[in-house]
This record gives sequence, structure tokens and C-alpha cells, in this order.
Amino acid sequence: MSDHKISRNMLGMLKVFNFVLYGALAIYSTFFALYLKDIGFTNVQIGLLVAGGPLIGLVANPFWAYWADRLRNNKRILIICLIGNFTCMQFVFMTKSYTLIYSLMLFYFAFQSPLFTQSNSLILNVIEGTNRKFGEFRAWGSLGWALIAVIAGPIIGWLGISKLWIIFDLMLLFAIFFTILMPSGNERAQKEKFTNKGYLKVFQNKYFLIFVCLGVLISIPNSINMTFLGIYIKGLGGSNTVVGWSAFATAILEVPVFLLLDRYLKKNSRTMLGWLTVICLLFSVRWLLMSVASSAIQVIFIQLLHSITFGGYYYIGTQLTSHLVPGEYRSSGQAIYGLTWGGISGIVAGVLGGWMFENLGASVLYRICFGITLCGFFGFFLLRLSFRTLGSHAGTQSAQKTI
Repeated sequence: MSDHKISRNMLGMLKVFNFVLYGALAIYSTFFALYLKDIGFTNVQIGLLVAGGPLIGLVANPFWAYWADRLRNNKRILIICLIGNFTCMQFVFMTKSYTLIYSLMLFYFAFQSPLFTQSNSLILNVIEGTNRKFGEFRAWGSLGWALIAVIAGPIIGWLGISKLWIIFDLMLLFAIFFTILMPSGNERAQKEKFTNKGYLKVFQNKYFLIFVCLGVLISIPNSINMTFLGIYIKGLGGSNTVVGWSAFATAILEVPVFLLLDRYLKKNSRTMLGWLTVICLLFSVRWLLMSVASSAIQVIFIQLLHSITFGGYYYIGTQLTSHLVPGEYRSSGQAIYGLTWGGISGIVAGVLGGWMFENLGASVLYRICFGITLCGFFGFFLLRLSFRTLGSHAGTQSAQKTI
């Protein structure tokens, strides 16, 4: 697809789509745990409920990705999943029964889990063959996450956390509307024949699978932090507005990080693995600082590291996945990578994270996160050494052209 075939309006709409989609997801991620706390759930119950998402995601994410690749249509999958999200949450907000909410949230997670990876695949597929960069569009998602979260904080403080559904529904309806305006996202892949044999090769690349497994160690602490950050801030005396500002600090600096990586990152396996190793070390520093935080304001400043740690890992991991996985199976590759952040690690974060937060306290919890991330750091260090020994493209059939 040449650049002139993509209209300026479509490129602008792709940016707006990411802004609104991530804004809607920010409302859920930032405030839903506080909503559950408000209606009487304990930290352990919240952790168990959140752990249900990754458990369902282990099946749902690959399932939707398989059909996105088979149908060559990311847009259709996104619309189905967003409508499913909207429908499930209407029933969630109508009840306060833990059993009923837990059951409904399992259906919600079946539709929510593929949104990040499918939106990434949509961007990569639409801009493939052009001079446009992934970060240019993904940055608008971070901007939407940051701005919507910080704007929603005082609004929810005024309406009351019990009225969270108003803000969530409004943002999700906007997301559905703008998704309908998107292209299918897989026009170029129409020329490539989908085969189940080719699809299985995604799971046979040992370097890609090692990368995914190591990512689980990095994502467990991050998932714990995302789940309980709002409760941690409230426990340190912060308000809903402060929680919103923490989400703003989490995402706003991702924008320059993505744009800088677009421009300067050398997109080969060895270089990308080297940067992932450095990022893992920074993750460790982040969790160590969180373990000694004594005020909500300190937490907000520590959250500024999120842009470099999660933002850098997310961007480079997406590009590395695109590099290692054949283009015609991109949605499936991104789905497997997405499970790094929402699969087994999310289950561990929800179940053990909730128990540790409740029984050991936040300080000990974050020190444990520090130790887990250090293990990931050494793993990535060794993986990069193996690439240096065997060649940056070892284990791949051919080098994939990276956007």
C-alpha cells in the first residue's frame, strides 16, 4: 500500500480512534477497582475478579486473533469485541452481587482481552508499505489514556464513584463509532493465503516463545501495580483526582517515548533485545522506589517512569514481534505477545497480588516485584547473548520488514 493511497482523513481518523479507544480503557483500568471497593469488595476479592480476565484471555485472545487473520479483518473483530464490552458492563453496573459480577466479568474479559493487540495489528496493517511509523499513531492512544483519566478523576469525584458507568459508557460508545469508520486493516494480507500449517509456525519459533515467557516475569509486577495502584494511593491519603493524575503521569510521557523510538530505534533483533534488557533494569528500580514511597505525591512522580519502562517495553516488544512473525499471521503473533501482559502473569498478579497486598502490605509486595523483575532482566541478558552468538535472525525463516 503506497502512502498516497491512504487519505489524510483516514490517517487522522486512525489517530482519533486510538485516542478514544485507550481513553475508554483508561476509565476501566484506573477507576473500576475503586468502584468495586466502594460497593464492599475486599482486596482479595478484587484480585480474584481481575485474575479472571487473564484466565479468559488465554483462550479469547488467540481465538479472536485467529479469526482476524483468517478473515483478514481486524476492524470486524474490534467492533464485535467493543459491543460485547459495552453490553456486559451494563449488567455489571446493575448489580452488587459478587457472584453475579464475577460471572459477568468473565464474559466481559472474553471481549476486552484482544482490544490492545487487535488495535496494534490494525495500525501495523494499515500503514504497512508506507513511510508512516507505528509510534506516531500509538502515541495518540497514550494521549487518550492520560487526558481522559485526568479529566475523569474530578468528574467522578463530583458524580460519585457509583456513577462510573456514565463516563465509561460514553467513552465506549465513542470508541465503537470511530471503529466503524476504520478500514478493515488487512487489505495487503488478502494476497497471502491463510493456512493452519503456516499459523502453527508462529508457535514453533523458539526465540519468539522465549521472549514471550520472559515477558511474563516483567508483566507480573506491572499487572499487580495496575490492579492495586488506585487502592494504594487512596491508602496513602490520595483522592480520586490524585488517582486520575497518577494515570496521567503513567501515560502522558509515553508520547515522546514512542516518537523518539520511531526515529532512533534500530529495528533488528539484537538491538531491540539489548534495549529490553535495559528497560527491565529500570523496571526493577521503579518497583524498589514504590516499596519505599510514603505519600500519594511520591507515587505520582514514580509513575513517570512508566513511560520509559512499560512504554518502551510495549513499543519495542510490538516491533520485535512484527519482526519475528510472518506478516500474514501478524494478529496471532501480536495476540501471543499480548498474553505476556494479560495471560498467566495477570492470573498470578490477581490471585497472589491480592493476597500479598492484603496480608503482607504494599511495601513488601513491591519488594517482591523488584526481585521478580531482576530475574527477567538476567533472562533477557542471556537471550541477547544467544542472539549475538547465533546471529540476530537465528530461529527465524527470514527477516521481517519492520514498520
